Amino acid sequence: MFKVIRKRDGREVSFDESKITDAIFKAARAVGGEDRQTAMELTIEVLKMLKKLYNGNIFGVEEVQDMVEKVLIEAGHARTAKAYILHRDRRTRIRDAKGELMDAVEEILEETNRENANISNSPSAKMLQIASAASKKYYLTRLIPEEMSLAHLRGDIHIHDLDFYGKTLTCVQIPLGRLLAEGFNTGHGYIRPPRRPTSATALAAIILQSSQNDMHGGQSFAFFDRDMAPFVEDADDFETYQAMEALIYNLNSMHSRAGAQVPFSSINVGTETSEASRRVVRNLLLAYEAGLGRGENPIFPNIIFKVKKGVNLDPGDPNHDLFQLAIRVAAKRLNPTFSFMDSSFNAEYGDQVGYMGCRTRVMANRRGPAVTDGRGNLSFTTINLPRVAIKAERDLDMFYRKLSDLMDLAVRQLLHRFKVQGRLKVKDMPFVMGQGLYMGSQNLRPDDSIEEVIVHGTLTVGFIGLAETLTALTGRHHGQSEESQALGLEIISFLRKKIDQACEEHNLNYTLLATPAEGLSGRFVKLDRKEFGIIPGVTNKDYYTNSFHVPVDYIISSFDKISLEGPYHKFCNAGHISYVEMASPPVNNPEAMEALVRHMAASDMGYAAVNFPVDFCTSCNMMGVINQDSCPSCGSTAISRVRRITGYLSTVDRFNDSKVSELNDRITHGA
Repeated sequence: MFKVIRKRDGREVSFDESKITDAIFKAARAVGGEDRQTAMELTIEVLKMLKKLYNGNIFGVEEVQDMVEKVLIEAGHARTAKAYILHRDRRTRIRDAKGELMDAVEEILEETNRENANISNSPSAKMLQIASAASKKYYLTRLIPEEMSLAHLRGDIHIHDLDFYGKTLTCVQIPLGRLLAEGFNTGHGYIRPPRRPTSATALAAIILQSSQNDMHGGQSFAFFDRDMAPFVEDADDFETYQAMEALIYNLNSMHSRAGAQVPFSSINVGTETSEASRRVVRNLLLAYEAGLGRGENPIFPNIIFKVKKGVNLDPGDPNHDLFQLAIRVAAKRLNPTFSFMDSSFNAEYGDQVGYMGCRTRVMANRRGPAVTDGRGNLSFTTINLPRVAIKAERDLDMFYRKLSDLMDLAVRQLLHRFKVQGRLKVKDMPFVMGQGLYMGSQNLRPDDSIEEVIVHGTLTVGFIGLAETLTALTGRHHGQSEESQALGLEIISFLRKKIDQACEEHNLNYTLLATPAEGLSGRFVKLDRKEFGIIPGVTNKDYYTNSFHVPVDYIISSFDKISLEGPYHKFCNAGHISYVEMASPPVNNPEAMEALVRHMAASDMGYAAVNFPVDFCTSCNMMGVINQDSCPSCGSTAISRVRRITGYLSTVDRFNDSKVSELNDRITHGA
C-alpha cells in the first residue's frame, strides 16, 4: 500500500507496516494483552486512515504515531493507548536527550564546562566532561523516576553530581592515622607504614588522591595533627617543615579523576596539644605561608583551624601561639579557614567535629557512633527556594505548602539514590571500601554490597537564594529588614524540621545543607528568568545568592554581616560557611583579622573565613592586589588571581560566568 516513509531526520526509507503491529502489540502486552491478531486488525485500520488522509503523499513517523493513538482510542482500547503514548513519550525523551548530548559534546570540545573551579581545560578534562554529559542524560532518561528527573530539568530541584548518580558517593573524612599505622594497598601492592615525616606526608597525598579517584566530592583529614604526630616525634623542625612543604606541593600538582583535577583536599588541625602535634601544625602553617616554589598562593589543601576555648583561643591556652600563627597566615594566604568547636551545635562533641572546605560537616549518626572519621556525605540535592517564593505570590501559607511538598520530593529522590548506591559492591570503590576507609567496611569482601556501610553517611537537602526568597515574599531581604531576618530564620527552621522528620521516618541520616552553589547559582536563575521574567531583587542578576548569605553587593559592615548570618548555622547540620570581604590582605593588621574571627565565634558560627584578593604576577613574582590588566612592576599581563569560591580557593580564570558575575558584584565590608 505504501512504499516509503519519512524519518525524523528527513530521510525516506522503506515502509514496513509490521512495525506498527509490533508497537501496538507491545503496548497491549504492557497492560496484560496477548492478542496479536487484534494488533494486526488495528494496523489495518491505521493504514486505511493514512490512505484516506494522505492519498498517496509521503508522510512521516510522527503522523503514523498520531494515527495509531487515534485508532486505539476510537476502537475502545484506552489502556493500550495510554501505554502506547507513555512509550512514545519515553522514546521522544531518549531521542531528545541524544540530540542534546551531541550539542553538549560540541560545546565541551570547544571549552570545558566550569561546573567547579578546579576543572582545567586539558584534553583529559574534556573527555571527563563528555563522559559526564552522557552519564547525566542516561540517568535522567533511564534510571531516575520521572517526577524527580522532570523536577531537576524544570529547575525545581538540582541533583548534584548527577553524572555520578549510581556510581559512587560524595566525600569522606579519611581515618589517616589507621591507614598510616597499618599500611594500605592502592591496587598494585602493599604500601608499608612510613617511618619518617616526609614518607608520611607523601603517603597522605597518595591516600587523598586514591580516595578522590573513588569518589566525586572532597576528601579530608579530620585530625591531621593527631594522626601525623607519631611520625614527627623524633624529627626536628627542619625535617618536619620539608615534609609539610612536600605535601603542599603534591596537593597542588597531583592530578586525579582522569587527570582533570587535583584532589579536593581539606586538613583539620589546631586542638591537639602534644609537642609532636604542635610541631606538625606549626610547620604546616609556615610552609603554607611561604607558598609554592616562587611564592604563589597554594590552592590546596584547604587548612581548617579548629578554634576552642581553653585550647587555643585565649592567651595562656596551650595552643594560643598556633592560633596567632593561623591568623597571620590567613591574613596573607586566605587559608586557614576557621571552625568553632564551642558553637551551640558543636560543643557537645568536644573537639571531634571536622569540616571540609566546601563546608560539609558530618557528625550525628542514627545508625552508629557519632564520630567524624570514616564517614561522609552520600549525595545531596538542592531545592530552588526563590522559585517557591515566586510561585506563592506573597501568600505565606501557599509558600509553606509548596515548600513542604518540594522538600518531600527531595527526600524521596535522595532515598531513591541511596538505594541505587546501596547496590554498589566493595569492588566498585576499591580504595574507599576495599581498604576500609568507610566506617564498617573493613570486614567486607569485594563482592559484598555497601548498603550496610553507607547507612553511616548523610543524605542531604540543600537550599539556595534565601535573600531572593525573602525579597519575593516581603520586598526586602534579611540585610534590609528585621522582619525579613525573622522570616528567614523561620523558613530555614522549617526546612530543618522537615529534615528531622525524614530522619525519623526513614531512620537514615538526613541533614540540611547551606548549599555551596557554584554552577547551580546561575542555572536556577536562568530557568526562573525564562519562566517568570525579570523580577527586581530576585531574577535580575546572573546568580542567586549563596544559601543564607546577605547579597554580595549589599552595603553592610563585617560585624553586622557576621551577626546576621550566624544564627543560620545551627540549622544547617550538613554544613555551613560565612565570609566577609576585605579590600586587600590584612597582613599588617592581624588584630583586625583576629577580631573578626572572635566575633564569628561569639555569633555561634560553625565555620567561616575572611576573603580578599590575592594577585600574583607569574613573570616577576610580584604579589599584591593588582587592580589593572598588567603588572605595575614589569608590565606583564600574566596575572594569577586567587579568590575563594564556595569554600575552596581557585583562580578567577576557572570561574564560570555566573560566579564571575558574582565576583564582580562583591563589595568589601567595613568595620
